[in-house]
Amino acid sequence: MKHLFLTIALVLTSIFSFAQEDKGITISVTIDNVKNDTGKVMLSLHTSETFMKGKGIKTAETEIKDGKITVTFENVLPGEYAIMALHDENENKRMDFQDNGMPIESYGMSNNVMSFGPPQYDDAKFNVEGKNLDLNIRF
Repeated sequence: MKHLFLTIALVLTSIFSFAQEDKGITISVTIDNVKNDTGKVMLSLHTSETFMKGKGIKTAETEIKDGKITVTFENVLPGEYAIMALHDENENKRMDFQDNGMPIESYGMSNNVMSFGPPQYDDAKFNVEGKNLDLNIRF
C-alpha cells in the first residue's frame, strides 16, 4: 500500500511539473520600414524595471532583408511589457547620437509612439494575457 501511494504521488508530481513548464505567450514583431539592409535590427522586451536601464528581459538581433524584419519572443509570461527596437547600421551594438544629442540611427517602440525626448514606458507598454500577439513597430 505504501508503494502504491508513493507511485501515485510520483506520477501526479510529474504530471503537474510538466504542466507548469515555461509555456508562455509568443510575441511576433514585424518592422517593414527599415530604411536600408545595412547592419542589423536589435530588439529588446522590457518590463517597467528594465525599460531604458540596459538589457531587456529578452533580446533579439536579426538581419534585414528588403527593408523588413520579423522577430519572435517565445515563452513570454503574462504581464505588462514594452519593446524597443534599434536599426544598428554600423553594428556597434549601441545607439549613435549627433553632437546635439539627436539619434543618428532609426529606432522605434511598441505602440509606435514617437515623442520628443527619450521614450517613456507608459507610452510603449502593452499587456500580454492569454493569446499570442503580432505587433508592428515603425521606425
